[in-house]
Amino acid sequence: MIFILKINKENYKFYFLVLKLKKYINMKNQKVLIINGSPRKNGNCSILIQTLAEGVNENGGISEIINLQELKIAPCNACDACRKNKTKGCIIKDDMIPLYPKVAQADAIVFASPTYWFNISAQTKLFIDRLYAVENEEVYALTGKKIGIILTYGDKDVFGSGGVNALRSFKDICTFVNAPLIGIVHASADKAGEIKNNSNKMQEAFELGKKLCL
Repeated sequence: MIFILKINKENYKFYFLVLKLKKYINMKNQKVLIINGSPRKNGNCSILIQTLAEGVNENGGISEIINLQELKIAPCNACDACRKNKTKGCIIKDDMIPLYPKVAQADAIVFASPTYWFNISAQTKLFIDRLYAVENEEVYALTGKKIGIILTYGDKDVFGSGGVNALRSFKDICTFVNAPLIGIVHASADKAGEIKNNSNKMQEAFELGKKLCL
């Protein structure tokens, strides 16, 4: 049943109340999948991730963190079996298989990676490469997903560290698959836990978590 509400002076307040309520309901239903590509269990990426997850929860969203270091994910072997039979999916049976439905069900995906050799970590790259198995008529695994990025690096700035290359990669991926890039948090932090001293970046991560639920 469809109700058509005619806007006038008497009911405009009710109309905007309904819009706010609808927005709140949508926020509470948001699923945010956080992909941690750092090999350090309690490193700076992990700390920013936890802070971002708090922001998600603050806005009523549901967050789930996947620590890639704990999983066995093989590289894509370019067999193209997933393209020959698009209903079959990836033929490599490893820990990546359970992640495909999680990606499909998520409203937003957050990629968190340290900068290694002027780009993203190997763990992060493996995960992204294996998303190749999901494609149907130019609709990819990340198409339409809201994307958030967390990037850390040991050098003083994003240019000297090579972090700019990682950010360029993420931006290009988002553009290619038509996924909106909602926000980026990048920070200089070398020793594990050092990021806790940077209150501005911690707040940025928290706010990004909230923003991904809008």
